[in-house]
Amino acid sequence: MEAPRLAHAMSSPTSPCEEVIKNLSLEAIQLCDRDGNKSQDSGIAEMEELPVPHNIKISNITCDSFKISWDMDSKSKDRITHYFIDLNKKENKNSNKFKHKDVPTKLVAKAVPLPMTVRGHWFLSPRTEYTVAVQTASKQVDGDYVVSEWSEIIEFCTADYSKVHLTQLLEKAEVIAGRMLKLSVFYRNQHKEYFDYIREHHGNAMQPSVKDNSGSHGSPISGKLEGIFFSCNTEFNTGKPPQDSPYGRYRYEIAAEKLFNPNTNLYFGDFYCMYTAYHYVILVIAPVGSPGDEFCKQRLPQLNIKDNKFLTCNEEDGVMVYHHAQDVILEVIYTDPVDLSLGTVAEITGHQLMSLSTANAKKDPSCKTCNISVGR
Repeated sequence: MEAPRLAHAMSSPTSPCEEVIKNLSLEAIQLCDRDGNKSQDSGIAEMEELPVPHNIKISNITCDSFKISWDMDSKSKDRITHYFIDLNKKENKNSNKFKHKDVPTKLVAKAVPLPMTVRGHWFLSPRTEYTVAVQTASKQVDGDYVVSEWSEIIEFCTADYSKVHLTQLLEKAEVIAGRMLKLSVFYRNQHKEYFDYIREHHGNAMQPSVKDNSGSHGSPISGKLEGIFFSCNTEFNTGKPPQDSPYGRYRYEIAAEKLFNPNTNLYFGDFYCMYTAYHYVILVIAPVGSPGDEFCKQRLPQLNIKDNKFLTCNEEDGVMVYHHAQDVILEVIYTDPVDLSLGTVAEITGHQLMSLSTANAKKDPSCKTCNISVGR
């Protein structure tokens, strides 16, 4: 039998990756503390004969769904008509006082064979810690319920975006990418001390580091992928990199073909904004067969290096020609070390605009341009 889903009272768009799941309907939502203190107007009464769920198991976790099962004593098991599942973000476990009284946290489902699939982007977000507890219940003729005690509280964390979700982000980014402009170099802005440190302690080679948590909350590269950030956007009127930078007054420039060529693969990593009119696209360049390449193959949509909306590499008359999208800010992650001797370091003449920094930047969850229909 196909696992049913747990429904919610409010109507909401269907998750794009959701299959058609039947045999379960929502009948009521009540607010109730896990210690057994019921809302005064809930009409719920206790009946200890109903078995208390124990040995709760969470499995098949995605960014917006999970399966739940538990064990129960056989006593009065045939009287169970419903399950009450209290689902909360972990940080709210002991501080519900900030929650509006009409915001439901309890999901009420008809009693069905376990495991049960809980699915729905309207109450589940990716890469988020949750707590869950369960009651069994018996609906009475008058519409009220008798319930068991709450089970123990279980903690779990939802997963990152899958390739399906990232492909949806990719399609949204393609809509606004704009026309392509030529580029000739990738560049990385830092403080002078950074480059001095690289020369002294790393044998002149910039080393990959773990990506921060900027961008989409469900991004599978945040906190996991190791790489070196580069930029490649150019000024429309000069065709050269802008002179301003939020990351430091010294700039390393390297010819585009040294990092991006037919021996590298290109992946789409993220699409986001920070409460601003302009949007960022994260791309990953990984040498074929490298550890970074293997990481991305499992998690990210791969792009054709010759034909995509963001960054292309083509040979024309024996020369490699490169183009980038005009209307998004590209952040390029290169997954291998890069020796400084392959390029040049020089001081820029522009300003250091810290307001443009994306370090650990939070994505605007209300932007219709760069959000998809799963939890933020």
